[in-house]
Amino acid sequence: MTKRPRKALIIGAGIAGPVTAMFMKRAGIEAELYEAWPYSKGIGGGLQIAPNGMHVLAELGLADDLIRRGSIAESFDFYSQDGKKLGSLNRNMQQRFGQPAVNMCRAMLNETLLDKAWSSSVSVFFEKRLVKIEDRGDQPVIAYFADGTTAEGDLVIGADGVHSATRRHVIPDGPTPFDTGLIGFGGFVPRAVIEKLPIGRRVESTFGQSGFFGYGLCSPDPDDGAMWWSTQPSHGMTAAAYRVMGQETMRQHLKRFHAGWHDPIPAIIEAAENIGVTDTLDVATLPTWSRKRTLLIGDAAHATSPHAGQGASLALEDAMRLGILMRDGQELALTFQAFEHERRPRAEKIVAIARRNGNSKREFSPTGAWIRDHMLKLLLPLSSKGMDFMYAYDPRAAA
Repeated sequence: MTKRPRKALIIGAGIAGPVTAMFMKRAGIEAELYEAWPYSKGIGGGLQIAPNGMHVLAELGLADDLIRRGSIAESFDFYSQDGKKLGSLNRNMQQRFGQPAVNMCRAMLNETLLDKAWSSSVSVFFEKRLVKIEDRGDQPVIAYFADGTTAEGDLVIGADGVHSATRRHVIPDGPTPFDTGLIGFGGFVPRAVIEKLPIGRRVESTFGQSGFFGYGLCSPDPDDGAMWWSTQPSHGMTAAAYRVMGQETMRQHLKRFHAGWHDPIPAIIEAAENIGVTDTLDVATLPTWSRKRTLLIGDAAHATSPHAGQGASLALEDAMRLGILMRDGQELALTFQAFEHERRPRAEKIVAIARRNGNSKREFSPTGAWIRDHMLKLLLPLSSKGMDFMYAYDPRAAA
């Protein structure tokens, strides 16, 4: 009798989920993907995939296509509120690390990953909000969904993000996501808004006395080819509260907050449509990443705030490393332990760096902002070398 291949139920169809499913298939494991939200296109802002994440996309045969549909970031340049340059990071990434850093639209990345998963014979189900997981002895693991349906498998992978429902099963009374006290606005504007400036393919970002603003090219699309974001102290306001206010009210808030900031920031805010807003949360550490036959990966295990530019790349690394470990065919508990032992130190170090980077985007006195800017001029060249460990990591060859 032919032995039935193991089946993985993967919760979450963002970035980590589809990639995990594809690497599971390579390991000879069937994969089914369950997403809480309806299928939709065009959701999300811009993001950057660092060289370490691009190695994973290259392994899937997607890197060249995503580079064509995105925009290589040749450096990350920092400015003061009045436009004085403070320094640069992340130059010559492709030459130093084997892949470039690439700006792209999150929606385009997600659609590309889902299309690749479908073509790899991964079953994908939408509007499947996880309610609970039942894991009893030698019986199949059962996932229960809010619509009354269930799914059975041999293991469950929680790739369902910072607000993970799978995490509640793994650690019923565990930590909740930490609110860092910052809030993020962002979206897209026509390329022409920044293309007329000598920005080239650099990402430019500005430290204000309070808050932070960044922008760069992210696609060849003339209408939505530039991405932007604003990070600010939340002062107790949530993203949900801002959404209720509506688009024009958010635009007026951004105009007031960034009044007097250097060009092209006022023009970007004026041109912005479909402004998105998100709370800035992270998950610094969990007591465990697994329980019996269920494992957390990506933001479900170690959500990082965006201030290190590594959230998506860490999720891609997780997916590939788990797939490689699953090929060994050892007992599931041992595989999960090995995965956590390998991945936890790196992930938690980067989460801590991101939280620390966020501290420079809070509110300062005029003197405090002046001191911070001058310290950045001195420290950016040094910190550049300290960040190389993030980009030099190649998940294909990691120990």
